[in-house]
Amino acid sequence: MNNTPESPPELPSEAPDDEAAEVQGGAGEPPEYDSKGRRCGLLAIVGRPNVGKSTLLNALVGQKVSITSRKAQTTRHRITGVRTVEDSQFVFVDTPGFQTKHGTALNRNLNRTVLSSLSDVDVVLFMVEACRFNTDDAKVLSLLPEHKPVILIANKLDAVNRRADMVPWLKAMQERRNFSEFVPLSAQKPSDVERLFAILKPYLPEQDWFYEEDALTDRSDRFLASEIIREKLFRLTGDELPYNCTVVIDKFEEEGHLKRIAASIVVERDAHKGMIIGGGGERLKRIGSEARQELETLMDSKVYLELWVKVRSGWADSEEHLRSYGYE
Repeated sequence: MNNTPESPPELPSEAPDDEAAEVQGGAGEPPEYDSKGRRCGLLAIVGRPNVGKSTLLNALVGQKVSITSRKAQTTRHRITGVRTVEDSQFVFVDTPGFQTKHGTALNRNLNRTVLSSLSDVDVVLFMVEACRFNTDDAKVLSLLPEHKPVILIANKLDAVNRRADMVPWLKAMQERRNFSEFVPLSAQKPSDVERLFAILKPYLPEQDWFYEEDALTDRSDRFLASEIIREKLFRLTGDELPYNCTVVIDKFEEEGHLKRIAASIVVERDAHKGMIIGGGGERLKRIGSEARQELETLMDSKVYLELWVKVRSGWADSEEHLRSYGYE
């Protein structure tokens, strides 16, 4: 079975209007930068579901380390992406979107992951859609620590028809919290990535790097395999399949330049199993085919992939099942 690699998202690079720029700044002024020493720090990317956090992480790292789809609960783990630029190492933490609906054990687990990530980072990137702010955004904002610099990332700038609308919106946002910086961008343009690095650099503590210079993530190939399969599952089933399904790697073996992977897609109902398999097994074959192709590109190796679909009723509301499936 296979999977097609997609190029990493790019970021936008449009500086804010002059008026908008005047409103930026505030709490958490960056320390003076000493060019003689290395810098390294943890930066959490937080926001409501589907605001573009994983897309931004992939663009910042320069390679896909976090999966994306239209489904709101796509990111379920704390994903670390690493990028070293000259003398500074940025360690980005992509968190699940904070869940305000579906009071299952899975969603409680996701929210614990968000909160624990905030406790040990140096900087928080609070991501919203430019010129939008709803009750889910407000819920996430209320959870952010008061004593840490919080940078407002206004994503999807390309969807804003009139840039003049940014000024009253930004003033309203600054009344909600005294943000350290305001950065408008579209998480699809390379030039915005570079601009964001320059803004974030002074906030990193002076200390040695946590990872090697060429490191991209702290996650294993085994973990990335399960995530890539889950991404293809979500993308190829669309809105038909409920979010509460997961992927478990049953076998991950390396034989020279070949990786043998066996994985189980776990669902809650027999009807969901049928949706995934499809007529004559065609949908499951396509999920596996696209996943295999992307894994071969990502891992620079031949991949033999076997997929199975298993029904485990109530798994998303069982702490025991969550632990066995690798949820923290």
